[in-house]
Amino acid sequence: MATELIEEVDRLVGKRKRSQFIAEAASRELMRQNQLAALREASGAWKKEDHPELKDGVEAWVRKLREEGEQRFRRVTGEE
Repeated sequence: MATELIEEVDRLVGKRKRSQFIAEAASRELMRQNQLAALREASGAWKKEDHPELKDGVEAWVRKLREEGEQRFRRVTGEE
């Protein structure tokens, strides 16, 4: 298996760039694994009781924020 893998890498990038290719692939995988570990660790950190403003859902909360912004804009510009 390892021999086939090395041959495939060599076919794609050439023998002279094998180490660079492997280092970059390992770096990407390490980043991915670290992100997955962080997501697992943070799982459950967000509690509904800590964010009552989202009780009707995120869409409703964003809509409300946008409406408030529009109202402020109209007040500031005298369009009310």
